[in-house]
Amino acid sequence: MTRKAGAADPSIYVWWIGAEATPGGLLNEVRAHTGRVFGLTTRLWRGQERPSDAFDPARNQSSSTRILEWLVTAGPGETHKVLAVTDLDLFIPVLTFVFGEAQLGGHAAVVSTARLVPSGSPIARGGRLLAARLTKEAVHEIGHSFGLVHCDLVRCVMSRSSSLLQVDAKSGGLCQDCWTRYLDLREHSGGPHDEGTHPYPGR
Repeated sequence: MTRKAGAADPSIYVWWIGAEATPGGLLNEVRAHTGRVFGLTTRLWRGQERPSDAFDPARNQSSSTRILEWLVTAGPGETHKVLAVTDLDLFIPVLTFVFGEAQLGGHAAVVSTARLVPSGSPIARGGRLLAARLTKEAVHEIGHSFGLVHCDLVRCVMSRSSSLLQVDAKSGGLCQDCWTRYLDLREHSGGPHDEGTHPYPGR
């Protein structure tokens, strides 16, 4: 893959913006897994800022779209990707809830644990199942931020999920077609990547 002059690898920053205390172990799993899948440096971002206008009292949920808008200015900068992780229940106007949302081909993504654990259960009780689900949704939304769209293969992490059954049916990584597309998108954005690496085949 040819590197454009002056191009540099983006980093992926994982940022906890939830109401509960930072679940350090869980965030580190997300950080490590996304780094392996995308072959990029992934770090924790420890900013104390929180979005002030995302909560909708009429729905008792937070707007994922408003969080994305906030992340663009509050995060580590447009040369990097930022993934916000929260325990707040997220929505977009046309859906009852979403597991997450991302700017397609942009810089910001957000995922929530709220619908990934039984209702009312604290994150600490989510265990391995929560970690598996959250890492899948994190990769899915970061994939969108690189420009990947939904995949028709059920096992690919980029497949659409509107239920936990669909989340659990996915693998933790990209199918061959999505992996190839990711490499192509990275090349055209100026970022190098090892074309011989495909760490999580989805089929």
